[in-house]
Amino acid sequence: MRLTQDPIQVLLIFAKEDSQSDGFWWACDRAGYRCNIARTPESALECFLDKHHEIIVIDHRQTRNFDAEAVCRSIRATNPSEHTVILAVVSQVSDDHEEASVLPLLHAGFNRRFMENSSIIACYNELLQIEHGEVRSQFKLRACNSVFTALDHCHEAIEITSDDHVIQYVNPAFERMMGYRKGELLGKELADLPKSDKNRADLLDTINTCIKKGKEWQGVYYARRKSGDSIQQHVKITPVIGQGGKIRHFVSLKKLCCTTDNNKQIHKIHRDSGDNSQTEPHSFRYRNRRKESIDVRSISSRGSDAPSLQNRRYPSMARIHSMTIEAPITKVINIINAAQENSPVTVAEALDRVLEILRTTELYSPQLGTKDEDPHTSDLVGGLMTDGLRRLSGNEYVFTKNVHQSHSHLAMPITINDVPPSIAQLLDNEESWDFNIFELEAVTHKRPLVYLGLKVFSRFGVCEFLNCSEATLRAWLQVIEANYHSSNAYHNSTHAADVLHATAFFLGKERVKGSLDQLDEVAALIAATVHDVDHPGRTNSFLCNAGSELAVLYNDTAVLESHHTALAFQLTVKDTKCNIFKNIDRNHYRTLRQAIIDMVLATEMTKHFEHVNKFVNSINKPMAAEIEGGDCERNPAGKNFPENQMLIKRMMIKCADVANPCRPLDLCIEWAGRISEEYFAQPLHICQP
Repeated sequence: MRLTQDPIQVLLIFAKEDSQSDGFWWACDRAGYRCNIARTPESALECFLDKHHEIIVIDHRQTRNFDAEAVCRSIRATNPSEHTVILAVVSQVSDDHEEASVLPLLHAGFNRRFMENSSIIACYNELLQIEHGEVRSQFKLRACNSVFTALDHCHEAIEITSDDHVIQYVNPAFERMMGYRKGELLGKELADLPKSDKNRADLLDTINTCIKKGKEWQGVYYARRKSGDSIQQHVKITPVIGQGGKIRHFVSLKKLCCTTDNNKQIHKIHRDSGDNSQTEPHSFRYRNRRKESIDVRSISSRGSDAPSLQNRRYPSMARIHSMTIEAPITKVINIINAAQENSPVTVAEALDRVLEILRTTELYSPQLGTKDEDPHTSDLVGGLMTDGLRRLSGNEYVFTKNVHQSHSHLAMPITINDVPPSIAQLLDNEESWDFNIFELEAVTHKRPLVYLGLKVFSRFGVCEFLNCSEATLRAWLQVIEANYHSSNAYHNSTHAADVLHATAFFLGKERVKGSLDQLDEVAALIAATVHDVDHPGRTNSFLCNAGSELAVLYNDTAVLESHHTALAFQLTVKDTKCNIFKNIDRNHYRTLRQAIIDMVLATEMTKHFEHVNKFVNSINKPMAAEIEGGDCERNPAGKNFPENQMLIKRMMIKCADVANPCRPLDLCIEWAGRISEEYFAQPLHICQP
């Protein structure tokens, strides 16, 4: 934290001018301090309350003019004096007299004693010692007040202990979470507090071993509230290195793991703290995930089975990293680059290889190879990379399309000025990557897309670009959100809002802003909003294998993505009240429509590696070469070419669509749980051969 420091202010309290007061006056002038002089206790107190001096010098040599200790006490009785250094000037002691104790001065409120010496340099040295000692320490203490104020208003539970685990600070959020009062905890050792019996026996030893080495520990821990209930927490413990390079404190950041078992506890905590601002628990909804899958385990670390969530690895996931995924066009580029650096004979041989590769028809289709045959890994990756068509004999399962309410049944749109304070407070942080979309989901009763959409679209001037009213935009957002399935664990309007937030975050980056114009920005925001509208909670592979109406309609090709875009435009144009495109000219509309369709179709995973390879070879590699060659001033890699702008927009929405693993750990875990639940809710005889 940077500490700003204005010129130090000094108050001299002397009943009359003499060589000693002059010495301090000129010493202040030499040091660049601002100096005031008071002759009476009344004027001294008035001046101090006005200026809040850092240093006060009081003449304690004689008592007939005023009582120096009484003056010091009157100043110490004021709030601003907490961080003020008060110096007593005392008379020289003759050799035949014993030096008096400083204890009475300290009891009166003085910090230091100065033996009478009118030398300017002696006064100057004394003031410099005070500045570099007590005054600078007081500046740090004043800064601590702002830090503790921030901690007191933080929504996350924070606990600070000494190096021997004595509790020194807890914030109000910690009190609410654990049910204790601050006075019941401060000064107690952690070992004296009741422990939950749900933790692994050696977990505390593992934690202590880690943090005693000065390393941060992060994981899941069960704590016991004052009421005796056990709650599961995400805990991050950070050692604080202090004087001498030794660990002086431990700072613990604690968040509730909102599992099913915790939901009642969360409700109870909100009820005990008098928080009725929302009817749902704070954010996450963990439910029991699919328990009988051969290679799928709960990611919520039941009972803290490992010291850190980040170290969890599973066999099938490990095999994914061992796969070789490379498109032929990438091979072509690599061969050509290598050939350019070698002899003509090598060039000729390389060109022969190039011709062989170019004879293939799918230049951008990935080629997958694994060292081991693993059915679970092959099924997972194969489902992502293929259209999923499998011939199922005797299967008469037909997917039934759900019918959703139209905008005519919606309540009247809210106005931006009517947003509840709890929602407005959350949206103040929407430009941050760590924005908690689940908190917004909870306080909006699973309608985060309308509220976040209004805020983001306003920030990017979408209404002005489309020449539509805010009422039209609100109606459109409500129609789109109404056609997301709230019953889906993952593909619901919260996911759409999360992708919209990530897209807006990317659009705010300078490199992206320099490559796209406003039409591209508007198209990207709209595409992110509608990219999964009416998602049935089933994969393309499932729909194709089930012979669903959508799969038949779109010929088993990009089934869902085609449906999302088609339905989005149908919902938009069928009613003028929510038609955000009604006031733009035809050419703009065609360009915008094409950009939206292209971006939504880019989220279809069978073309993933094609898009990635095109982006890497057309933008990343040329851009890196230009930067390395020092020629990055002019339009690097031709990013503003229309075809490259298209690649950037595709990659942006693709990154936004799968960005949740890059969110903070607790958000990432919740997303992983939701997508696992939705995926394994599909009947196995349909999604597997």
